[in-house]
Amino acid sequence: METMADRDDETRGLLDVTLTLNGETTSVAVDPAERLLDVLRYRLGLPGTKEGCGEGECGACTVYLDGLPVMSCLVPAYQVRGRRVETVESLTPAEVANLHASGATQCGACTPGVAMTARWVARHPELLEQHTVRQLMAGNLCRCTGYDGIVEGVEADLAAAAKTKARGARS
Repeated sequence: METMADRDDETRGLLDVTLTLNGETTSVAVDPAERLLDVLRYRLGLPGTKEGCGEGECGACTVYLDGLPVMSCLVPAYQVRGRRVETVESLTPAEVANLHASGATQCGACTPGVAMTARWVARHPELLEQHTVRQLMAGNLCRCTGYDGIVEGVEADLAAAAKTKARGARS
């Protein structure tokens, strides 16, 4: 049943969007021109996702959309209706520990995007059959680390995942 608030949103040109955000059902009225990045940061109070370039070139705003990494600065917010979005806030401290230990998290500008991409790579080791870690992380620009720490952190995650998988296979 349509409510008065729904009609008010339509009058203002807003679209109702319901999505699964970090595992929780969330609804928000968005302007058709709003980017997912802005809705996450300023409307839904999740400032972890950063804006770097605003053009999809730097990777700072990487989030998962239905399990795939995307640049949230390029996604119109209305396109996430009925979909699953995960932000850096969904990661646990343990999931980013190897990035911290390797020195991959320096100034913090790129860290959320790096962390999201690094976790995705660690969850998909089959990608290493055709690509290097450095290639898979190439969409995330960083001015501080020189990338060696980022690569070391991802490789440590991959090694830990392989060790866990090997233990599970022996059980």
